[in-house]
Amino acid sequence: MRTGNAVWITGVGTATPLGTTFEESADGFLAGRCGIRPVTRLDVSEQPSRIAAGIDTLPAPPGWDEQAFAGLGWAEQLFVWCAVQALRDAGWWERRSEPRLGLVLGYGAEGLLGWEADWQKGGRVVLHPEQERASVLDVVRQHLELTGPATTVAAACASGNLALAVARRWLALGWVDACLAGSCDRAVTPMSLGGFGNLGVLSSRNEDPRGASRPFDRERDGLVLGEGGALFLLEPVGRARRRGARAYAELAGFGASSDAYHMVIPSTDSKPAVAAMRQALADAAVNLDEVDYVNAHATSTPVGDSAEARALGTVFGEAIRRVPVSATKSMTGHSLSGAAAVDAVACLAALQRQALPPTINLTDPDPDCDLCHVACQARPQPVRVVLSNSFGFGGSNTSLVLRKVA
Repeated sequence: MRTGNAVWITGVGTATPLGTTFEESADGFLAGRCGIRPVTRLDVSEQPSRIAAGIDTLPAPPGWDEQAFAGLGWAEQLFVWCAVQALRDAGWWERRSEPRLGLVLGYGAEGLLGWEADWQKGGRVVLHPEQERASVLDVVRQHLELTGPATTVAAACASGNLALAVARRWLALGWVDACLAGSCDRAVTPMSLGGFGNLGVLSSRNEDPRGASRPFDRERDGLVLGEGGALFLLEPVGRARRRGARAYAELAGFGASSDAYHMVIPSTDSKPAVAAMRQALADAAVNLDEVDYVNAHATSTPVGDSAEARALGTVFGEAIRRVPVSATKSMTGHSLSGAAAVDAVACLAALQRQALPPTINLTDPDPDCDLCHVACQARPQPVRVVLSNSFGFGGSNTSLVLRKVA
């Protein structure tokens, strides 16, 4: 996609373990603040991992009835909060009925999470599908009175990047004038903690929550679950310029592939991950020497981090020793379906603040992850082009290129 179809991000709504606005989250990323702490809202006494990066409460959006907002499901609150904030931030909230406004939500395992929440309350919806609640997509568009095309996409941890790619394509085809897109997830639940704990992929550093997520470090022992997400308002450059909109960045390129290998283990062959990155760079017409920063998917698992490091080495060759790489899940944990969107917020922070967020807890880099690490502290430097990787369970690989708007 080239200049004639260029798309800007003109609004951001987010909630992460570091804050419930873009500015708060950006501050947290660049301060190297950790949102991981002991889980207290659930009984986790029998769980192998008893730490997470949760979001305990969300405020009602301005002008909303607090009781009505509190009556929404937790995931519904998160999506509504992010959608309202993105529309307000972009200046479209009061005028949201004027454009053909699309909605693309990245969200996986919605049914499972709904059944789990209902079961905890003593319900039996799982046995009576006629009692199912409305989908999150329906709740968001009804509460926000959005009448444009709307859909949900699911690609596990890569859902947010895929949602942005679909929205960008809708804009290029002229199906919508503007589009809300992104992903969110509530990953800190008994089923998630138990399931991932039984798989043996969660960190067991229960006595050291802040030091538990340590991507690329020799002592990493597993991921930490997180919560959150973000929705972004996308607009064609021409429309955005005509109305004097602020641009966070250009959504410049996207690439995707599938491992076709295993449900949770990355492929031993790095070619699919390499292909996703190369497609994104080619789509953005970006050369390797133009990339200023890579936000790695790295979740702090021994196998996954090493696999991504090898793929990055293949893509960048010798240049990988000069291209700064960091993994911001060291601060936010891994929010599953919401992860790609949270990582995109970190990338926008880098572009807006001209500084690179760090991989905290990276005190002893693994020789198998021989990269140009941004370790422990943020690094001020000019940033124009960033590459963000999100590799989902099941082998869904996506890469996103974001470019600073001059």
